[in-house]
Amino acid sequence: MMWWDGNDSWSHIGYGGGWVMFFGMILVTVALVLLVVFLVRQTTNAGGSAGMPQALPSAPAGPAPETPRDILKRRYAAGEVDRDEYLQKLSDL
Repeated sequence: MMWWDGNDSWSHIGYGGGWVMFFGMILVTVALVLLVVFLVRQTTNAGGSAGMPQALPSAPAGPAPETPRDILKRRYAAGEVDRDEYLQKLSDL
């Protein structure tokens, strides 16, 4: 309840009066809404199932690494090694 004390001020309000309370209520309301949104997002994932962790995306499948025999065959086919060297290295492997 507000009353007039005769000094051109509202005695019991002080420090901005109702404006501080008004903005404080807005801040509390916004904080509660943000908290609810945060909690909902934490308990559900993109798939819509609650409590289940999301699967990590798998790495794209690339070509398998070459074996030493594959490298030797490629070098022989390219003419980098001759037949005798190819057969020797193939038997070493």
